[in-house]
Amino acid sequence: MEFEIKPKGKLSIGFKELWDYRELFYFFTWRDLKVKYKQTFLGVFWAILQPIILTTLFTLGFGDAISEKSNIKIPYPIFALSGFLLWSIFSSGLTNAGNSMVNNSNIIKKIYFPRLIIPISSILISVVDFSIAFIVFIPVLLYYDFWFNSLAPVYIILSVLLTTFATFGLGTFFAAISVKYRDFRYILPFLIQVLLFATPVIYPLKFSSNEILHYLFCLNPMNAPIELFRASIEKNNNIDIQSFILSTSVIILLFMLGIFYFRKTEHYFADLA
Repeated sequence: MEFEIKPKGKLSIGFKELWDYRELFYFFTWRDLKVKYKQTFLGVFWAILQPIILTTLFTLGFGDAISEKSNIKIPYPIFALSGFLLWSIFSSGLTNAGNSMVNNSNIIKKIYFPRLIIPISSILISVVDFSIAFIVFIPVLLYYDFWFNSLAPVYIILSVLLTTFATFGLGTFFAAISVKYRDFRYILPFLIQVLLFATPVIYPLKFSSNEILHYLFCLNPMNAPIELFRASIEKNNNIDIQSFILSTSVIILLFMLGIFYFRKTEHYFADLA
């Protein structure tokens, strides 16, 4: 039986080939999860502690000031925690995916398989962490006498999908560029820190009255999923359609850019990894 390896189109994900190698998704994801939590004292509870600690710190430090100035419709702890839950997918997924090709260089050199599996499985780990951390969101809602509205399942699923697509776009781009330029391994953590404060995680989108700054925030790829996620618990779940379209458009562009650059450069991964 012969198997011919053909070059993929620059914007092709290669669904058929990814499906043929679907067992590798489980292998890489499960392997990295075990490595991540096996020798830790708290194990998977780290996925819960991180958003809780960050929410507590920002609530104690800035919660009252932000609530008074912006007049948000939900208690600030719920507001901040909802942002950090989705941000955890983006930040950890981007870090994992950005370093994934270099970290798996030994496997890349030895055997052929669709290279996209590596960054995708790295992002799936973050989605698993989100699923674990989401459990703690429920008692927080009950404590403040809030609950999900009727459209919550749709909003939550869409918000996670949009976050995953945004992470995939940037993650595959950094995964590919880090193979050739190792400096990006050190730039990435700094970039994620900067993006955190440029994302409506700890403050609402309309926190600033500066119109130029407002539109820049609208272009943030994480704006749309976070707004959707928060709309799942607001009674009057009004979403700023303009900012949602702008943010979603950026996600689509990043997704296409990530695939394009990954496909363009993957032919030399085995040589430079």
